[in-house]
Amino acid sequence: MTAMTSKILAGVAALTVLALPAVGDAQSPSRSMASNQPIAFGADSGEQTAERITLRGRAEVTQGQNRIRADAITLYRKASGDPDRVEATGKVYFVTPTQSMRGDRAVYAIGTGEVVVTGDVVLTQGQNVLTGGRLTYNVNTDAATMAGAPRGAAGNRIQGVFYPSSN
Repeated sequence: MTAMTSKILAGVAALTVLALPAVGDAQSPSRSMASNQPIAFGADSGEQTAERITLRGRAEVTQGQNRIRADAITLYRKASGDPDRVEATGKVYFVTPTQSMRGDRAVYAIGTGEVVVTGDVVLTQGQNVLTGGRLTYNVNTDAATMAGAPRGAAGNRIQGVFYPSSN
């Protein structure tokens, strides 16, 4: 095992332990939020410093049932070592149990559970599709806000197709 692999594995263990609820917190309502779940990650290569973990090549970060994939992901940490935010670039996918988001860049603020996806953004839920230039999504509440961006004939508008459920 290389020194780099050892450091990355130590980082995984440290992040997983830091993200676990403390004894007595298991029944707390806030602990059931998606943004409080343990964090795991993987990639083809990576490096770690005290401030961040950088992942490259098929990079992936999972937290609970949510997953972000991209060409490159950087996980930033607070001075305490706790995970703070995740920044992903290049063919970014953010997937939840009910929705899938795609864009060029994403920033996930772990403390608030807010994900901002920018670029050529596509949000899908089942057959429903919404496109735009900037999506703000909260993993704890499932609330989403889409803003437009110049996209050909659509101009600075969002576009969508929604299919009514059949009864």
